[in-house]
Amino acid sequence: MGAFCRSFAVIATSLALACSPAIAGTLPDPAVDSPKAATSGQATAVFAGGCFWGVEAVFKHVKGVTVSTSGYSGGSQMTAKYMLVGSGTTGHAEAVEVKYDPAQVTYGQLLRVFFSVAHDPTQLNRQGPDWGTQYRSAIFYATPEQERVAQAYIAQLNAAKVFSKPIVTEVTPLKAFYAAEDYHQNYLARNSDQPYIVVNDLPKLAALKEQFPQLYTSR
Repeated sequence: MGAFCRSFAVIATSLALACSPAIAGTLPDPAVDSPKAATSGQATAVFAGGCFWGVEAVFKHVKGVTVSTSGYSGGSQMTAKYMLVGSGTTGHAEAVEVKYDPAQVTYGQLLRVFFSVAHDPTQLNRQGPDWGTQYRSAIFYATPEQERVAQAYIAQLNAAKVFSKPIVTEVTPLKAFYAAEDYHQNYLARNSDQPYIVVNDLPKLAALKEQFPQLYTSR
């Protein structure tokens, strides 16, 4: 039943298991971060935090993000298909590729959004009603600098005990990202009244707007 984050059999239980991080305090800014670039450009970040619908939607509404794409990372191109990834045996995680302008938003700021509102980083191989390794919390770093900033921020958050439980997010090198099927893209915007979206994902957008007014964009 947990193989597909779209399973309507878990809609009722998701009311009690909606993905809200067990935060014991306000998440601080990263003490270690890359400075904003002097000129506009494009950088790539890849995050996994449960069902990609909500994670994609969160980053789509962050200022400085130009493209947010649902997909798969961690496995091979041959198995980068929704029905196969849902088995939990491919090595893939449902992931989101974030293209952003480093002159407008830093990698550390994206991490703060990721840990604050996009998912609960203390849940091991699950998010809310969805479980399996395909729903794991992971940061797929594209550069050594991204690895440095990510590891430092996780250590900072754990030391500050801002979560009631330890962070279980994997930090692993990005080997490849494979875009998901077309019907998964921009899913929340096209299905905003679907019960799963209403319960699990719309609250994430509301939290983004409330906690990050300086980064939120309504596009």
